[in-house]
Amino acid sequence: MLHSFVKLSETEQRVADVIAQRSSFLLEDLRLHVGIPTGGNNQPAIEETRERFGIRLQELGAKTHLIQPDSKPEWLLGGESGAYMPPTAVCERLNGASNGRVMIAGHLDTVHDPNGDFLDLNIAPGGKTAIGPGCVDMKGGLVIAVAALEALEECGVPANWTFTLNGDEETGTYHSENALREQAKLHDFGLALEPALPGGELAIERMGSGQFMIETIGKSAHVGRAFTEGRSAVIELARCILESSKFPEPDRGKILNIGPLKGGVATNAVPDSAAAWGNVRFADNSIADELAVQLDALQTDQGEIPGVIVRRSFNRPAKPLIPEVEALGLRARSVAEALGQKLPFASTGGVCDGNVLQSAGLPTIDTLGVRGGGLHTPDEWIDLTSLVERCQLLAILVARLSAGGSE
Repeated sequence: MLHSFVKLSETEQRVADVIAQRSSFLLEDLRLHVGIPTGGNNQPAIEETRERFGIRLQELGAKTHLIQPDSKPEWLLGGESGAYMPPTAVCERLNGASNGRVMIAGHLDTVHDPNGDFLDLNIAPGGKTAIGPGCVDMKGGLVIAVAALEALEECGVPANWTFTLNGDEETGTYHSENALREQAKLHDFGLALEPALPGGELAIERMGSGQFMIETIGKSAHVGRAFTEGRSAVIELARCILESSKFPEPDRGKILNIGPLKGGVATNAVPDSAAAWGNVRFADNSIADELAVQLDALQTDQGEIPGVIVRRSFNRPAKPLIPEVEALGLRARSVAEALGQKLPFASTGGVCDGNVLQSAGLPTIDTLGVRGGGLHTPDEWIDLTSLVERCQLLAILVARLSAGGSE
């Protein structure tokens, strides 16, 4: 599909200039938010970050309401009773038009331990890069998106948007999935703020993912006195793991990984329970169905010893390249080229809230955040030049889409 190159209008150039003049503000805002530790389901930090961004969006005229969270399956890792369940903030500034409605989606949470040593933004010598928890995933994306909308407002550019802020993307979006799906139905274009791929690429195609748990039930016995009377749940779990290791076919986009594991309480007791958790990735829904059938086949009849119970949740469907997404990506590329930037396309096995939005029927591109790398590690880093560049890209793209998506 070809795309037309559209030069920046005088107004768009003014928006780009305003953002360039705010480079120091963008850096300081990033420093502030990196220093608010929203990992580990840290309620005070998640709520502080939501409030800080929410106030700025309300100052732009957004009406904000919180959508209460749904529960998540108890068997999932991190699904403990009593854990904080963050609501989803919906900050809406739609102008009533029936087209050009842009949904911007960002998540507040990170994967980093709020009580660890990796807590602040540290700028490298030369000032071109920095490391910090969540600096690219996705504190940087949130910072540039709010600043982009502020720049449009300052320049008097009409924009038609809703900004959603959830706090559980890193743990599967179980609390916020329904809220995101409902919002997706009300919009024409989806823009998610995940960081760019390693070469600055825009992800236009993603695999889907799911979680599962294999639980085995045995019969306990004293190893020395009654070993033959026992039935080891750990041995049965090992059998299931070996069987499931035959399922992956990476060349077809069919992936299954197992870990962590638990089982037994003492070396001198035959274990009567064991469990393993795992993750699947799939290129399309048919492969997801294959994996589901294979995992379900591990189960045994109720009451059988040793027994096997399989629980699964494939809640992030694959995000295939469809014509509407390609067209949206090309619009983003046209803006990038007008700004003197490059925006190559790529596919990825990673998943994000863009999978959810697109499966709800909203054409979505989801790596419009900043450039960097080392995601989910203590080496997470950001290319600081991308703060201005991606903020400019996002602002002008939102403006053009708000005008009905015309170029």
